Amino acid sequence: MATRIDEYRFGLITIDGATYTDDVVVLRGRVRCPWRRTAGGHLFASVDLAEVIASRPEIVLLGRGYLGMVKVAEEAVEALEAIGCQVVTGCTPNVVRDFNRLAAEGHDVAACLHLTC
Repeated sequence: MATRIDEYRFGLITIDGATYTDDVVVLRGRVRCPWRRTAGGHLFASVDLAEVIASRPEIVLLGRGYLGMVKVAEEAVEALEAIGCQVVTGCTPNVVRDFNRLAAEGHDVAACLHLTC
């Protein structure tokens, strides 16, 4: 059974029945929370995506926050694309919707989600 994001709202996400209030990485049925970024809370950099890069999923979704305020470093996108990942960035509500659809379709999809901003 595919991982499912049951609910998302500003500052809160429920995944497979468990609720989190910190940023998360969803990768192959596992949830890492809290997801702290060394590059800073409002930037996705390749150093902070190392476990995702090492896993080489088919698709990587980057949820840039409720309003899309988080920046994505170009080097992070390039690192993911260099290993064959399709990268999609957007506001977290849209990314959550895309994650559920793609996971249900059987895609190997990872999601890195900022829950606020």
